[in-house]
Amino acid sequence: MTQNLGLPIIRLVMDHLSSLLQRFSLSAGVFYAGHLCGVHAFDRDPTHGHVHLIRRGPVRLTEVPESARLIDQPTLVFMPRPDAHRLITDEHEGADVVCANILFGAGGRNPITDSLPGVVCVPLQDLPGAEALLSLLDEEAFTPNCGRQAALDRLCELLLIRLLRHCMDQGITQGGALAGLSDPRLSKALLALHDHPERVWPLETMAKLAGMSRARFAHHFREVLGQTPSDYLASWRMSVAQGLLRSGRPIKHVAMDVGYGSTSAFSRVFERKVGQLPSVWTKQFTPR
Repeated sequence: MTQNLGLPIIRLVMDHLSSLLQRFSLSAGVFYAGHLCGVHAFDRDPTHGHVHLIRRGPVRLTEVPESARLIDQPTLVFMPRPDAHRLITDEHEGADVVCANILFGAGGRNPITDSLPGVVCVPLQDLPGAEALLSLLDEEAFTPNCGRQAALDRLCELLLIRLLRHCMDQGITQGGALAGLSDPRLSKALLALHDHPERVWPLETMAKLAGMSRARFAHHFREVLGQTPSDYLASWRMSVAQGLLRSGRPIKHVAMDVGYGSTSAFSRVFERKVGQLPSVWTKQFTPR
């Protein structure tokens, strides 16, 4: 006999962002939270993204690919692939700022950060539901409680997930995985491809999943993601492969895990996409 406990039935829907974060886990490391005065410089960082949460400004952000910008209201700044940059504040009045390093998966380039512009600036008033997180973050940032660092890191991660949702909802992307997963038709093919990179993926199969003709699918895919389906598939496979290689899985097994019948074929594509042979790339993670 089925018993009705009076609880609402929650329907589980496909979570497109979670499908990416399962492959490329998000971790934040807050390295500054407090009052900032004067000029503070940050070096180019090829492995981490940078978050600058401006709680009270003004702050001038300079030496970024775009022109310098003045941030004069509470704003979340995310730099997925940060070049050298500076935060400039008044020497006397200063600003209240939280700064963090952001790592996706093994670090470096990945489908999430590659989908975003070089600098994402979102006023906090435009980030739905963030106020409660910000109140908790303020409490942790300025109170010397036990577990303060861990709490700040987790809250920053939640805030960044809110930002990624906002980017997908508002189309703040430059193609890539986030743009594709925001498209109702393309997302069906992309989710299947993401879950099973080891399978053979003919254009006809992907188009059928999207409910489109081959020609229309190929055109729409390139229009939205900025690359062909075959090129995206190769890039996705190499991103997955990098995570597996960094975990210590042998190259010959990784090649099969991501759909290549031979180590030599896998190595050729890896070198073309990553810039190094897998045997060379993995040496940076080998203990000395």
